[in-house]
Parts: sequence; C-alpha cells; structure tokens
Amino acid sequence: MSALFGKGCLVMSDQLNHASIALGCRLSGANIEIFKHNDMVDLEQKVRHAILTGQPHTGKSWKKIIVIVEGIYSMEGTIVNLPEILRIKKTYKLYVYVDEAHSIGAIGPQGRGVCDYYGCNPRDIDILMGTFTKSFAAAGGYMAGNEKTIRYLRSKTAAYHYGTLMAAPVAQQIISVLSELYYNQNQSHERLKRIHENTLYFRQKLKQLGYHLDGNDDSPVVPLMVYMESYLKYLLIKLMESGIATIGVAYPVTSLIGVRIRLCVSASHTRAMLDKAIETIDTIGSQLAVNFNKSKVLK
Repeated sequence: MSALFGKGCLVMSDQLNHASIALGCRLSGANIEIFKHNDMVDLEQKVRHAILTGQPHTGKSWKKIIVIVEGIYSMEGTIVNLPEILRIKKTYKLYVYVDEAHSIGAIGPQGRGVCDYYGCNPRDIDILMGTFTKSFAAAGGYMAGNEKTIRYLRSKTAAYHYGTLMAAPVAQQIISVLSELYYNQNQSHERLKRIHENTLYFRQKLKQLGYHLDGNDDSPVVPLMVYMESYLKYLLIKLMESGIATIGVAYPVTSLIGVRIRLCVSASHTRAMLDKAIETIDTIGSQLAVNFNKSKVLK
C-alpha cells in the first residue's frame, strides 16, 4: 500500500475493513477517511466533501483518492456493493482497491469472486488482491491490475524484493486449482453449485432455529451472533469437543456487543456434515439461549 499511495493522497476505507488493511493504510502516510460499512450514500457524500475541501491546511487537490473495500467481509459475511462502488469511481475519477481474500473461488457463477458475482468487468478495478490460503488451499497471495500498475509495484514494493519465493509444490497446487476452475468447467461448476446450495441450506436452517446470522445469504462466511463474551469461550470449547471447528471473535476485533462465532461453508461439506453441525450448534446454543428468535419461531 505504501507503494500505491502516500502523503497527499486520500484513502476512503470501509469501517469494517480487516485490521491488516487499516494498518497498511496508516503506514502509507496517506490521509484516511472511514465510511460506514457498505453504505454507498455515506461514501459518496464523503468523496464529494473531500473533493470540494481538498487537503487539510492547504486546500490543495488530492493527488489520488482511493476506495478500499473487501469482496466478502471476513467477520461480517457481507458482500460489497461493487456496482455502486464502480459507479462512484467513474463519476468522481477515483481508484478502487478490492481485497478478495474470502470471495475469490467462493462466489460467482464461475467462481471468479465478487466481479463474477455481480457481472462487473474486473478491468474497472485498479487493484484486485487475494490470497491463495483459502479457496486455493495453498499459501501466499496475488496482486492483479493492468500491466503498468504491476510493473510499478514490482519495482517499488519492498515485499516483492525481500519476500520469500513461493515453493514449487505450492505453485503447482495453485495451478491445479486454476486449471480445475477454468478448464475442467463441468466439475468446477458442480463444486460452485454445491457451495452455493450448502451456504443457502446452512444459513436457512440456523435462521429457522432462531439464530441471528450476519451477512448476505449468498456468503459462505457465516457469522453467528452471540453478543455476550461470557458465553463465547464455553460455546467454542463445546463445539470443538463435538468435532465442530470454528473461531470466536470479540472486542476489540468487534464492538463490545458484536461478539460472534464464524463458521465457513465449503463445497466439500456433505448434507450429513451440515446437519450434524446444525444439530450440535442448536444443542449447545439452546443451553446458552443464544437462539434469540426461538420464541418467534415457536409462535
């Protein structure tokens, strides 16, 4: 990020961007403006104000204004409103940086992430960043953009010069996944269909049991809201003892009352696995009374 923008630039960062994005923005030396989570009205208002007022103290025009968002937000399961982001970008001549760590390989008819999900042209996005540690089951990550941008990053980014090279088996794993996604389309489409069906089924069943879920219905990242930190550790331990792997997050990662566990659905989960997970979650969750809509469901 320090290579892409710095002093005299303005970063418009989503309120719930990952901590690594927030840290990278701060280290760059650019001015940072936070907009409400996935709120395109708030973003546009702040962009307009920033353009009208210019840089603090001097009033000079900004060198660049960059909007930074995630494809799927890792702790919320929200899918970014990409069409509106691109409309604002084109209207005000901005740059857009999208972190696709959780969306690449998981959403869209061809598994190509948030651009594929909305049918947007990826060339309209200046920087597409992602990881190989999730859908690709490998290690490392990537930066994608036009040829001029990538050449610039290769010459200016310290991580490119001092980072460790990717091991050959890791590279082969990534190539194998890409080959399956883009060349063996019958099998890859079956996997994509299955992850979509699993996501809808899992979310629907938990909602019917009275649990509060955050995020979009199409998001395979499923945050189950607990709200009270005192319940979180017990819930995690009991789930692990029952063979259900998940993580819990609380303040300061979330707000004081935003305590949750995060469950992730994949194409490899069978219906029997999902049913077992749902039954286990409901058994333990009912003991803690974190199925807050249970009374409404019973009525």
